[in-house]
Amino acid sequence: MKILITGGCGFVGSELSIFLKKKKFDVISIDNLKRKGSKFNLKKIKSYGIKNFCFDIKNYQEFKKIPKIDLIIDCCAEVAVEASKKDLDTVINTNLIGTINILKKSLLDKCKIIYLSTSRVYSIKSIYKKVKTIKNLSIDENFSTESPISIYGLTKLTSEKLIKEFSYFMNVKYIINRFGVITGPGQLGKEDQGFVSLWMWNFINKKKLYYKGFNGKGNQVRDLIHINDVCKIIYKQIQKINIKNNLIFNIGGGLKNKISLRELSNLCQTITGNKVRIGKKPKTSSYDIPYYVSNNNFLISNYKIKLSKNIKDILFDLYNWQIKNYNELKKIYE
Repeated sequence: MKILITGGCGFVGSELSIFLKKKKFDVISIDNLKRKGSKFNLKKIKSYGIKNFCFDIKNYQEFKKIPKIDLIIDCCAEVAVEASKKDLDTVINTNLIGTINILKKSLLDKCKIIYLSTSRVYSIKSIYKKVKTIKNLSIDENFSTESPISIYGLTKLTSEKLIKEFSYFMNVKYIINRFGVITGPGQLGKEDQGFVSLWMWNFINKKKLYYKGFNGKGNQVRDLIHINDVCKIIYKQIQKINIKNNLIFNIGGGLKNKISLRELSNLCQTITGNKVRIGKKPKTSSYDIPYYVSNNNFLISNYKIKLSKNIKDILFDLYNWQIKNYNELKKIYE
């Protein structure tokens, strides 16, 4: 099977490319290499014989240079939620025009699609309401997607709808995965994307951090999933895509892997042995949510798969990777 991975020099794209290459798939990548750390990942995928086509996913003419493929895994997106307030053109063009171009390619080659969506398609107001009344809330695929969901979330939800429309009238087979927080070795963290990796890096380097929003107490909660588990799940989906397709899955760490920012700080301190000053910025962004935990039940019922990595495994793996690659990572972060 020949697989095209868009965003193949990003965190998820590069790790997934290598994982699937090791499983003997023929893998190629598209990435414009504009993002911080993408050249670091390009070197990594090249070492496994994976070719990257360097162009912007918004440019359909460039897709004509790509050989015929059997499956597109779309890992390419402008994923920073707050960025969608400031840079509408980039967010909309990358996330929507990019999806349309992938769908055109899928029609041309009669290939299948695995689309990496997001938990941010779910209603901000509904999450606020539910978290007040349900102690161990986990969000399934039927949760409200009513606005507001952020401009970023809207582009991803619209992309999902585009894929479903193409499936209906052109018989494109797809899987849509709505991921929570993916992290682990290979992630280069930023404030608005990859916060777990950034947290660990700042603890290693004893750099000040901030609890932002919700009165600056660090009580906001997310569930974490290790990149290895993500790769295993997608591999299982590829194996069964001819019999299990045109489905949407919520995928994350679930209730067992939920953690608050304050708890994350405590674990990073234990692992690194370092104390870090943590300031407070109490004001909450209109797009931020106090809580998100994925309900994986539909995924588990379809694939009989269990997560192999718990919170401590994830953080230790991340720490060890950052220490091993410290000198190279320092150049990227600085």
